[in-house]
Amino acid sequence: MPSIRFNRPALLAMSALFACGALSAQSQSTAYLKVKANPGRVGVFVDGKYVGPAANFKIARKYAVPPGKHEIKLIDPRYEEGTASVELTAGKTTTISQTLKPLPTPKGPFGTLRTRSADKFAAVYINDKFYGHADEFSNSSQGLLLPPGEYTVRIEPVSGGSAVAKKVQIEAGKTVLVGD
Repeated sequence: MPSIRFNRPALLAMSALFACGALSAQSQSTAYLKVKANPGRVGVFVDGKYVGPAANFKIARKYAVPPGKHEIKLIDPRYEEGTASVELTAGKTTTISQTLKPLPTPKGPFGTLRTRSADKFAAVYINDKFYGHADEFSNSSQGLLLPPGEYTVRIEPVSGGSAVAKKVQIEAGKTVLVGD
């Protein structure tokens, strides 16, 4: 069998061509979604699947999504849900903007739920309702205030991996930690 030998510049040129082709193929099969929302930390759901928060430090995040028509939901427990239907085009970024209407402020007493996850954007569900991402409730100066009672807390990593689920009892003035 004959052998083929390439010099280093030829190999680099071929590698660059393959990389460009792969990037071009990826951009043709991927669309991008950017969400500018008020409040900025609302959870973004695409076709019912949580993809992450709308923004970090007031900078809108950009999510890779398959091209086509999608239902977008914006969820924050302190606001009415926002929904939009969008058509995403391969290789393009589509930006949606929405301001959510605040709900009435709940009355105390409250206990505090804190979360811990290696995936800081892991979705936090309480009694199967989305409440935010793990990093929002992860340190001593953060936490989710809840009325006393029993809750089922589920933390689902966005980056894959196993969800953590736990039943907890929240007591007024006390803190409960859930996580990995």
